[in-house]
Amino acid sequence: MDRGLDAVVMRGTVVLLAAGLLLVVAGTAGVAGSFALVAALVAVGVALFLVAERFDATGDAATDGGRLDLRAVVADLWLGPFLAAAVGGFYLGASAGEVQALGGLVGLVGMLNYFLRPFYHLVYGLARRVASL
Repeated sequence: MDRGLDAVVMRGTVVLLAAGLLLVVAGTAGVAGSFALVAALVAVGVALFLVAERFDATGDAATDGGRLDLRAVVADLWLGPFLAAAVGGFYLGASAGEVQALGGLVGLVGMLNYFLRPFYHLVYGLARRVASL
């Protein structure tokens, strides 16, 4: 199995789950889709970006596929609020319940990305085999 592929999938999953969680929390708090929500999500993204630059992880987080570098996960976590802001900006005027549902859908895509890892490995392995012929 290719560790690089697992790292990319896990990093994408973390970003999608962070975006989904932020939208679910905003919708649960009663925040509707507005420019204020988008601005708040961008501010959270900027703050996380500034924290991620200074983050010094000393350990790894274990996953079932091996070891995942926690530093890489935290380094990409700031992308989640920006993705949530993009979704919120695309659906301006959405009610709080719709914002919550959008967050659930984004999180669902993140989990689907995670669960499709074996399929990604299959396609990657087949492509490598065909390319080596």
